Amino acid sequence: MPSAATTVAFLLGSLVFVVMPGPSVLFIVGRAVALGRRAALVTVAGNLAGVLVIVVLVALGIGTVVERSAVVLTVLKFAGAAYLVVLGVRAWRHRGDRPGPTGVVAAGAGRRVFREGLVVGVTNPKAIVFFAAVLPQFVDPTQGTTTGQMLVLGLLFCALASVVDVGWALGAGAARDWFARSPGRLRATGGAGGLMLVGLGIGVAATGRSG
Repeated sequence: MPSAATTVAFLLGSLVFVVMPGPSVLFIVGRAVALGRRAALVTVAGNLAGVLVIVVLVALGIGTVVERSAVVLTVLKFAGAAYLVVLGVRAWRHRGDRPGPTGVVAAGAGRRVFREGLVVGVTNPKAIVFFAAVLPQFVDPTQGTTTGQMLVLGLLFCALASVVDVGWALGAGAARDWFARSPGRLRATGGAGGLMLVGLGIGVAATGRSG
């Protein structure tokens, strides 16, 4: 287990990272605006599952190899960017669709939304670089196994990020609920959410580290 001082320092650094709106936050907000609050919450769960996959890979040493590979990072960046554009186009095409009577996401649709969040989370090269480069800096060999400490710190990061992401999802979802009272506003809001995802995909492809 990492020491208390190390854990606090890592959480403070993680807090700065998660409160700054980045691709994950914009993705969740875009989903909330396009599909509604419940879909955004399912997206949060899927995205965090993807981040957990990255944490496990980094803890096992695979993440460092990926982080140092220009080819792999480039492929991940463009794959994730293309996926965001596809999701944005789909949201645009269905921008006038309403959720269930209480905003509930159907079981099949919920699984699809979760999988989409998972794919976006696990193909996020910025998350890979962050965990591969930052996480090892907080590991103390005298406090136990490296893998165990990385897993604990990674889980704490995910817990912290989930609180922030849920706040974004609820806030954006509440705004979307108001717009959904009017068919015209609903179409405009859903279209805006789709355009946000398309723009995010283009931005991810055009910027950031490619290797």
